[in-house]
Amino acid sequence: MNSTSMKQTVNRQLRSRTSFSQSIRNSLTMAYRGLLKIRRTPEQLFDVTLQPIIFTLMFTYIFGGAISGDVQSYLPIIIPGILVQTVITTSIVTGVQLREDMDKGVFDRFKSLPIARIAPLAGALLADTVRYTIATVLTFGMGYVMGYRPDGGLGFVALAALLVIVCSWAISWIFAFFGVIARTASSVQGISMIVLFPLTFLSNAFVPADTLPSWLQWFAKINPISHLVTAVRDLTNSGTAGWDLGISLIGAAVIVAIFAPITVRAYMRRT
Repeated sequence: MNSTSMKQTVNRQLRSRTSFSQSIRNSLTMAYRGLLKIRRTPEQLFDVTLQPIIFTLMFTYIFGGAISGDVQSYLPIIIPGILVQTVITTSIVTGVQLREDMDKGVFDRFKSLPIARIAPLAGALLADTVRYTIATVLTFGMGYVMGYRPDGGLGFVALAALLVIVCSWAISWIFAFFGVIARTASSVQGISMIVLFPLTFLSNAFVPADTLPSWLQWFAKINPISHLVTAVRDLTNSGTAGWDLGISLIGAAVIVAIFAPITVRAYMRRT
C-alpha cells in the first residue's frame, strides 16, 4: 500500500470516529470558509443587496396606486411580501454553490482531511444564513426609508425576520438536495426557479388573494408562501401571531425532516 492510500485510509478511520462536538466544530469551520469566499468575491452578495432594493422600489411604485390607492398604504402589504420572496429565492444559491464546489473537486480535497464528512454540507447551509440575514435587514431598511413603520414594533419585526430566516434555511435543504443529485449548477438553478416562481408569484405576496381569478384563489390560499407572508404581516403590522405562523413552522419542520436525511444520504454516496 502506497503512502497516499495509507493516508486516505487513516483519514477515513478518523472521520468515522468523529464525535458530535467535533462535527459541530468542523461544520462551523466550513461555515467560516463560506464567509471568507463571500469576502473575497463580494459580487456573490449582489442578489441579497440589489434585489431587495430594486424589487421594493419597482413593485411598490408600479402596483402601489393600483392596489392600495397610494404607496404608503401599500407598504404594509408589499414589504413582507418582498421580504419572503427575496429571502426564499436566495436559498437557491445553496444548491448552486454546492454543485459548483463538487464539480470543481473541492469536496474531493475535503476527503483527504480528517474532518467529519457532513461538515462541508452543514457548513454551506450555515454560511448561507448570513445571506438571508443581509437580505432581511436590507428589505426592512429599504421599507423604512420609503416610510414603512410597522405597528408591531421592533420586537415583532425581529421575530418576523427570524421566522423568514428559519423557513428559508429549511427550504435550502431542498435546493441542497438538487445540488447533490443534479449534473450541473445551471440545471440546479433552472429546476429551482421552476419550483419557486409559481410559488412566490401565485401567492398573496404582492396582491391580496381575493383579487385573483377564482380558479387561482384556491391555490394562493393553500400556497405555503402565502401562509408565511401572512404570518410576517401579522407579526410586523399588528404584533400578533396567528395560525399562519404555526403552519409556517410546521411546514419548515416537515421539510427538514424529509429533505435533510435524503440530502445527507445522497451527499454521503457522492462524496
